[in-house]
Amino acid sequence: MVIGIDGSRAFIKRRTGIEEYSYQVIKNLRHWLSDDEVVLYIRHDQAVDFDLPENWKVRKLRFPKFWTQIRLSLEMLLHPIDLLFVPAHTVPVIHPARNTTLLFNNFFIWYIRKIFNTKKDWEYAYSVVGGPKKTIVAIHGLEYEFCPEAYSFWERAYMRFVIKNSCKWASRVICVSENTKNDLIDKYFIEEKKINVVYEGYSGRNDIVSENKILGYARKENCDIRLPFIIFIGRIEKRKNVSGIVEAFDILKEKYGLPHKLVLVGKPGYGYEEIKNRIVISKFKKDIVETGYVEDQEKWELLKCADVFVFPTFYEGFGLPILEAQNALVPVVTSKNSSIPEVADGAVLYADPDNHQEIAENIRILIDNPSAKEDMVRRGFENLKRFSWADCAKKIAVLLKD
Repeated sequence: MVIGIDGSRAFIKRRTGIEEYSYQVIKNLRHWLSDDEVVLYIRHDQAVDFDLPENWKVRKLRFPKFWTQIRLSLEMLLHPIDLLFVPAHTVPVIHPARNTTLLFNNFFIWYIRKIFNTKKDWEYAYSVVGGPKKTIVAIHGLEYEFCPEAYSFWERAYMRFVIKNSCKWASRVICVSENTKNDLIDKYFIEEKKINVVYEGYSGRNDIVSENKILGYARKENCDIRLPFIIFIGRIEKRKNVSGIVEAFDILKEKYGLPHKLVLVGKPGYGYEEIKNRIVISKFKKDIVETGYVEDQEKWELLKCADVFVFPTFYEGFGLPILEAQNALVPVVTSKNSSIPEVADGAVLYADPDNHQEIAENIRILIDNPSAKEDMVRRGFENLKRFSWADCAKKIAVLLKD
């Protein structure tokens, strides 16, 4: 069998959530796909930064825009494969078909519908001539459906078209949480039997962490930002409720006189101007630090220095930053919505994302109550054991070979 993998999102220089997922899954799939020929498709200006088995080949595809829908589709037409795995939710219009590879699948669907009188007839004809053979896609969440105000009209329209059709075209859909699975069923009426839930993984760092030193709270002494501080990591955007974090921070400073700074780590996203305006009018704006995007090592050092990780997001497909904070022995305040309860498993303090007072109170508890903080750190570190990129890749490999 020839297995193709879309690696276009995995090897960009500045990876965030979905890109990191693609990278880690592909990296760990090397150990489970050793019997079949594997073709890894990447953009012409990208490079794979880890060794590949002999049965893996890299195909660099050059195209300026619409790389997936035009260039990868063209590759499927010119060099057919048996199976395509897309780890980042966008299936090309032309994808592996049962008996032949068709030019512009959608046109043939329309044509078959026209020449057959009943739905049963055209569905049968399409299944014989050109239905998807085996395309597997990973879906990470429907944030744009549940937080529409955090996306532009065109972003919502594009994501809705891409994800809805990707799920229909694919023979199997991987969801990163039960919550995402339920959202696909409820919103897009995707058949439950074609959906498999495979949790994301996490590769914990251990340069300061060992189970018998959990309460040591090892910290970097020469942290670049003056201690103490509270930290948020993620895209600085409306959906992440960053304005709500600033509101809660104002309460902590004004009502309780906390000496902490607030550190916001991440690149700007949709609604950033509104967030920036909220920071500007804060009485404590001098204590709010924006770092922009930071590389993994710097992010890790900042996490180690923080007293609390605050993440009161409105919706998450998975919520990987929670695990990053728990691995750095930092207690977490987050929302109890979407997939977060699945990921956090009670090893956090939950707060209503719209209740800024509650967010502030939970942060204060973790700062002022050492026993509560220690308990949360222990539970968080134990929670990490449920997640592994190796296990994630192994489960995906089983689906690819099924």
